[in-house]
Amino acid sequence: MIELSDVRKVFPARRGAAEVAAVDGVTLSVAAGEFAGVVGPSGSGKSTLARLVNLLERPTSGRVAVDGQVLTDLDDDGVRRARRSVGMVFQHFNLLDSRTAAGNVEHPLELAGVGRVERRRRVADLLDLVGLADRHASRPAQLSGGQKQRVAIARALAAHPKVLLCDEATSALDPASTTGVLDLLRRVRAELGLTVLLITHEMAVVRAVCDSAVLLESGRVVDGGRLTDVLARPHSPLAAQLLPAPAVAGRDGDLVRVTVTDSAPEGRVLRTLAGELGLDVEVAGGSVETVAGRRFGRLLLSVTGDDGRLDAALQRLRDGGSLVERAVPGDEPPAIGAHDEPATAEQPSAPRLLDAPGVPL
Repeated sequence: MIELSDVRKVFPARRGAAEVAAVDGVTLSVAAGEFAGVVGPSGSGKSTLARLVNLLERPTSGRVAVDGQVLTDLDDDGVRRARRSVGMVFQHFNLLDSRTAAGNVEHPLELAGVGRVERRRRVADLLDLVGLADRHASRPAQLSGGQKQRVAIARALAAHPKVLLCDEATSALDPASTTGVLDLLRRVRAELGLTVLLITHEMAVVRAVCDSAVLLESGRVVDGGRLTDVLARPHSPLAAQLLPAPAVAGRDGDLVRVTVTDSAPEGRVLRTLAGELGLDVEVAGGSVETVAGRRFGRLLLSVTGDDGRLDAALQRLRDGGSLVERAVPGDEPPAIGAHDEPATAEQPSAPRLLDAPGVPL
């Protein structure tokens, strides 16, 4: 549904500052019906990437295709027509204060030349879909943040898009409103068969709704894939951000890091180390959560006893499918650092996907 091939976006030098490579050789694929996330710190290229998907920004080089149509081959009029199949939801809602909730949802339909009767019917259906049928006459100033974002989602759906881009759609919301908006996006994706690309820096949001994600750093993709694969992958930078490993420093005994999944539960490790080998095992830290509908977690175990049997036991557990490894200070995957936004543009920096020619999300 969404295909980016070796896409680059370079903002030119201004006022003596160097040019900014905001997106740098990204190749990625998002399948139809998928809920994919793009995560990373400020300035990593997330929002620029979103704007390249619907050509609000034209790439400096590379190919962008949506639903089989190569947008980068189209002229400006062709892009405007193709953009109707891509809805967009912004962090700060971008509602028109002079219009009611219904008027905001109706606006893109007016621009598209849809007749009045059809517009009113579509607006009523969409406000009902997002749970705001009773607030159709309210203006943005009379709505809460969560309600404003629901209006923005309804507006993005007005033209029957196949793809929904959400650029930090929950960043301006309180936790309760965030939960409500994410539940709505999940339901909309399921009921309308949409493909959703969610731009966010909030890992809790990715854990809650995404099937897959890529991690951007300094405009390049440093890790990515389906979350179920990423979280089971040793030394994954994205997994370290989604489920941070407990800190090793200051712990006693031999330390063992355990990655918990449905198919590799922690009980198997504990039974082997404590029950079969008679070692003393203490859970020193960690957590277990539900991600992409499955159970995942990272635990740090402190193990004391006959050290000579530990390595052999860990290898036997690995052979049986358990994800275990010795842990030492300094071996945790590094935290992803933040960068300032480019001073020469309002958009962030750039991505490149793993070192493969294309990584499906």
